[in-house]
Parts: sequence; structure tokens; C-alpha cells
Amino acid sequence: MSKARPVLLLLAAVAVLPACSVKKIAVNSLGNALAQGGGVYSKDDDPELVREATPFGLKLMESLLEESPQHKGLLYATSSGFTQYAFAYIQQDADEIEADDLDKAVALRARAKKMYLRALDYGMRGLETVRPGFRQALRQDPKAALVPFKKKDVPTLLWTAFAWGAAISIDKTDSELTADQYLAEHLARRALELDESYDRGAIHDFFISYEGARRSVGGSLDASRQHLARADELSKGRRAAPLVAFAETVSVSLQDKKEFDELLNRALAIDVNAEPELRLVNLVAQRRARWLLARTEELFVE
Repeated sequence: MSKARPVLLLLAAVAVLPACSVKKIAVNSLGNALAQGGGVYSKDDDPELVREATPFGLKLMESLLEESPQHKGLLYATSSGFTQYAFAYIQQDADEIEADDLDKAVALRARAKKMYLRALDYGMRGLETVRPGFRQALRQDPKAALVPFKKKDVPTLLWTAFAWGAAISIDKTDSELTADQYLAEHLARRALELDESYDRGAIHDFFISYEGARRSVGGSLDASRQHLARADELSKGRRAAPLVAFAETVSVSLQDKKEFDELLNRALAIDVNAEPELRLVNLVAQRRARWLLARTEELFVE
């Protein structure tokens, strides 16, 4: 039986069950199926098909969370889903059209920020299921607040940090949000301590951008480079995202055009079919690599 069929059967059950307790069981079962169903998207070779399908899935998960607000798997999937959708489609669209339509680009970035903040809230709710009162505790003593989290919590820690960092990055005029960047860092560092190899080194991607973008305020380009090397090692050179992130942040900052070209061309040379589970994320990263290469003259002063 395909994964789609049991999901449809569960949807039908949720619609007709009258008893609250039984309905909640069905909701949780459907939530489990949806939370574990990301592989269907990640293996897809058509990013535009995924673009069109994702909003329905996200709204469905939000609807289920209304019925089961503490479903940890759903909270993680909704947080990561909104973050990825906002970056891969809304923010990227904004970047690509900015030169031709600044007003629309500004509007798209505002929309992306709202989605990142929504993702942040779902991520925080997921972390609260492990450590009640986590939001307040994190502000009071970040290290102590993160002690209860274990390896199984790494996905939620990381995607909450990604959502937080993305919201900060897309609107640097929001001083209140920017002041919280050290808290996002704490989440990512705890994830790194617990499982450095998670998702083939994806935690290092956070620090490639984080360290590289903070060059003038305490960031370390050497640290960013070390995270790139480790991400590349853990993925066996099969993930394009760390290469693109480093080229965009560090290579541009250093005005190292040769390195910029080399890294982006390496990203474009990755065979997206070599690792089916990485196909979609590699296609998204390669789209950004092509966009960055097309802007070389703008990014580098000869």
C-alpha cells in the first residue's frame, strides 16, 4: 500500500469520528504519518511541483495542530516546512526580482519574514513539549535551559534555530529580533553537541552563514571555513547548500572571486540523482548558485 492511501483513509476517519478521544487518536495517527512523510518531497525532481503542493500540506498540519497542539512530530514538521518553503520559494523569488521590481521584492521579503516567525513559534512549541517554560528559561540562562534536550530533539532544535536566523537575516532593521541572535546560536550549538552528523552535516550550514555574516561584530571567517570543511566531509561532497552558503557570505565578503566561482561551480557539478534524499535541496541550492553567478559583476569590484 502506498503512503498516500493510509493518509487518505485517516483523513476520512477524522472527518466522521464523533467521539473526541477517538478523533484525537485518528488526528495523532495522521499527524505521525505527515510528520514522517518528508521523503516524498525531498526526493522530488520538480521543485515547482513541490512549490504548488507545499501550502496545502502546511495548512493541513496547522489544522491538525488545532486538534492536537502538543504533537511533537507535527510541530517539528510544520516548523521545518514553513522555514524551507519561505527560503526556497518566497525569499529566493524576492532576491531574483529585486532588480526589476523592488516593491514586489520588499513585499515578498515581508511575507517570508512572517513565515519564518510562524516557523519559529511552532519550533518553540515543539521545544516546550520537552522543557515546559522553555522560552522564558532560554532568555534567563540559555545553557541551563538546553540541558534537558537529547539527540532525538536535534531536528527541532536545528530548524527552530534556522527559522530564527532566517527571520533575523531577512530584516536587519528589526533591532528587537536581531538582539536575539545569540539565542538562536545557543539552539544550534546544542544541536551540534548532540549530533554533529545530523542530516549529513546540516547543522554546520547554520554556522557557515552565522559566522560569515558576523565578520564585523565578532564572527570568525576561519570558523566559517572550518564548518564548511566539516559539512563537506560529513556529506561526502554531495550537498550543494554549504558550498553556496560559504560563497555567498565569506567569498563575497573577502572579494575572493576565484573562490566564489570555484565553490558555486562545484555546487552545480553535484549530481542531484546520486543521493535521492538530497535531490530537492540540491536543486534548490543549485538554483541559488546560478542566480549568484549571474550577479558576479554586481558582487565583485574589479
